[in-house]
Amino acid sequence: MIVLGIDPGCVVCGFALMEKKDRKVFILDYGYIKMSAKKSLPERLVIFHDHFEKMLHKWPIDTIALETPFLGKNAQNFLKLGYLRGILYLLAQKHNVKTIDLSPREIKRSVTGFGGADKDQVARVILQFFPKLSMPEKLDVTDALAITLCGVWHKQYNV
Repeated sequence: MIVLGIDPGCVVCGFALMEKKDRKVFILDYGYIKMSAKKSLPERLVIFHDHFEKMLHKWPIDTIALETPFLGKNAQNFLKLGYLRGILYLLAQKHNVKTIDLSPREIKRSVTGFGGADKDQVARVILQFFPKLSMPEKLDVTDALAITLCGVWHKQYNV
């Protein structure tokens, strides 16, 4: 089982790829995409699409785990996250990959035991799960690792 987890963003987007083998979870790839805010939204959407299209061609991914957005103070950001999610749903259908939607609270509760955990708490717990990792430059990466791990756990118990 290979799960791609994504913490979508129009400027910084974290991602992680994990494989579950023989009751162990291995990180295959992780990082973030940095898209210049100076580029137009359509240009950034192409960068986002192309990155994940390449990953779906490179790896035998069977599930994409996504964090569901919440409507915060900025409705425009919420709308832009919808565009990114639409791209991922399209790619999933095109490549016959399942999707799992996980709420931020569900992810935080599963990883840290507290649904109101902040990004630093999530990062610290993820680094405990995977002690060979060092603190990444962007917390979007540890968020993506948490989303992916929850996707693996969800897939394991809901096959």
